[in-house]
Amino acid sequence: MRLARWDQGGPFLDMNFSRSTITLSMLGIAAVGTSLTIFHSLGQSKTAEAQPAAAVQLASPLAATLLSAEGFDAEDQIITRDATLQPRETLIELVTELGVAGSDASQSLQAIYDAELVDPRKVRPGLNVTAQFRGDTPDTAELVSLSLSRDTGGQILSQRMSDGKFMSMVLQPHTQPVERRVAGKIDGSIYQTALAQGAHDQQVVDFAKIFGYDLDFQRDIHPGDEFEIVYEEMVDERGNRVSSGNVIYAAINGRSLDKSYYRFTPEDDGAVDYFNYDGESATKFLMKTPINGARLSSNFGYRRHPISGYSKLHKGTDFAAPTGTPIYAAGHGTIERANRYGGYGNYVRIKHANGYQTAYAHMSRFASGTKAGARVQQGDVIGYVGSTGASTGPHLHYEVLRNGTAINGMTLDLPTGRKLAETPEIFAAFKERRDEVDALRQSAPSPMDSGNIMMASHDVPPAP
Repeated sequence: MRLARWDQGGPFLDMNFSRSTITLSMLGIAAVGTSLTIFHSLGQSKTAEAQPAAAVQLASPLAATLLSAEGFDAEDQIITRDATLQPRETLIELVTELGVAGSDASQSLQAIYDAELVDPRKVRPGLNVTAQFRGDTPDTAELVSLSLSRDTGGQILSQRMSDGKFMSMVLQPHTQPVERRVAGKIDGSIYQTALAQGAHDQQVVDFAKIFGYDLDFQRDIHPGDEFEIVYEEMVDERGNRVSSGNVIYAAINGRSLDKSYYRFTPEDDGAVDYFNYDGESATKFLMKTPINGARLSSNFGYRRHPISGYSKLHKGTDFAAPTGTPIYAAGHGTIERANRYGGYGNYVRIKHANGYQTAYAHMSRFASGTKAGARVQQGDVIGYVGSTGASTGPHLHYEVLRNGTAINGMTLDLPTGRKLAETPEIFAAFKERRDEVDALRQSAPSPMDSGNIMMASHDVPPAP
């Protein structure tokens, strides 16, 4: 283990180990003049002479916990325990369950709270916590460090210093983007199939957004339909996944739809979008399903009303989903009303161009800023699923109106957005990127390293 360098006047310190390189951002470590200064989260500092020997003595205790015991040579036995925060569990309860003594548990967490790196009132289930102890047996081991994983891929570390007190810092590994690919036949649902192949929730959510204008994922996806997703993810120097990146290609080849889209950012407006092989945007005037992960529970048309008991026209489409599921604005427009509205419960209606309106009912609550007169962009969260008004359970009632008359939004054929072919220089850049992505479709490995067979999409030729 060795100190590689520190940057004069900079906030980062690189430490090289036999197995990895990790960049340490501590709310800052900086070399100032002839001194190495460690700034604590509350603005206090300690200074040591910045001679090589002194620097190594200072860095070593910090560096010793950047990796697990297998990542460095330690004189003492290092014991590592980790766990995941469960629903209705507090951080102090989890840390205590890991075997951290009461005083160490509170002091190590308080260092993180004082640095305002974590709000204990807002921690969510799923947070990974790792405790490292020094000692020969679990009963006599002393807490060396406590680390909490971050959504960005780094870690928040509470490190025991030589005086026994804890100091918090942020560890951010060196990362680089790599491409991954999942593809195959859908068995059950695209969500289950993609995750079984090594994809993560974010890729499926992004896939659903890309095809949100084309597909009703409840009715239009069938067993045996084929899909393909090429996406980026950030990995550390060991090749371990740190975080998810963007979907750069998405395709569905099924009974109801055969389409594929490429991620591309035109230089003239800088608006990221997805385009088909011919450069036509996936974006449409209105989204068909302004909600993710929902089940279509009732179609547009006449039905026996579940509450009144008599047949009447159901003027919208119902999507069953858990309470609190976000609801999106189906298109750009201006909110006409956002209030309690009879049997609709909490209700939002948006006015769009060309005489169109969309309405959203039974919300549990409105999103911040959702009020009459506010302008919204397609995809903005306007509220959350609930069961207010005349409702038998949590769901979104979604209506599309044209010139004041309710129409079936699921069968509405709306025009697409931008066509890149209308701007030759932009279309040329898109074709170059399209060819790069098609090449990646052949070379990108599966996250499971399983060598999936490429799907044969009708509207996308095989990469050269």
